[in-house]
Amino acid sequence: MHLADHTTRSFAAALDDVEVGVLPVGSTEQHGPHLPLSTDHLVAEAVAADLDHDAATVLPTLAIGVSGHHRQFHGTLSVSEETFERFVRETVESLADHGVRKVVVVNGHGGNIGALERAARTLRAEETAFLAPWHWWDAANYVIGHADQHETSLVLHLAEDLVDEEHAAEAEAEGATSWGKTVHGASIGFDTADFSESGAVGHPTEGTAMLGEDLLEESVAELDAFVDWLTERPFEDLLAEPHR
Repeated sequence: MHLADHTTRSFAAALDDVEVGVLPVGSTEQHGPHLPLSTDHLVAEAVAADLDHDAATVLPTLAIGVSGHHRQFHGTLSVSEETFERFVRETVESLADHGVRKVVVVNGHGGNIGALERAARTLRAEETAFLAPWHWWDAANYVIGHADQHETSLVLHLAEDLVDEEHAAEAEAEGATSWGKTVHGASIGFDTADFSESGAVGHPTEGTAMLGEDLLEESVAELDAFVDWLTERPFEDLLAEPHR
């Protein structure tokens, strides 16, 4: 059930069955010369859209995230961690006003993690809502890269016409094999441009639409299982235990 497709009256009538809100978030940022700027929010939205759970309502996708570390690449849009955290928190607060106090954030972008965790702690500490950040790559058991074979595979499956496969080899050759850059134990790779000329990290040439389909199915199955887990638990049981 997609919240935004309802009228105000039909959503009010559906609330008796809704236990969990699902908020897809991602980013609009560079994904090398071969993938669209929409990759992260495209994937998060697809995972949430494929969830078919009677107790869940899917919220509109938040398509711009914390992407300052990609700022040197054209097309990247970004907001501060504080802005993103506040937007998510206040969105969840407004949903809680309607009685839906358990929310899963389906996250498609690693740069959002810190802000999501802070929003989750605040909402729980204030006993407003229980917010669970959920990252599709963890559910699919994949080591995160960027514009790599996994993200390339997902976009090939979801929107093949948006993939410029002719530039996948360039993305890989001018990219990095792992995230970040260190010198004598110190991290000096603050921005992606510090360690990847193309903006990619990983092996995009190994991407296939079949792998993308498998990754999507695995992620949706894990999300469905987690929504089951949340649905079965009273809200009060999800709150922090008092300090003793």
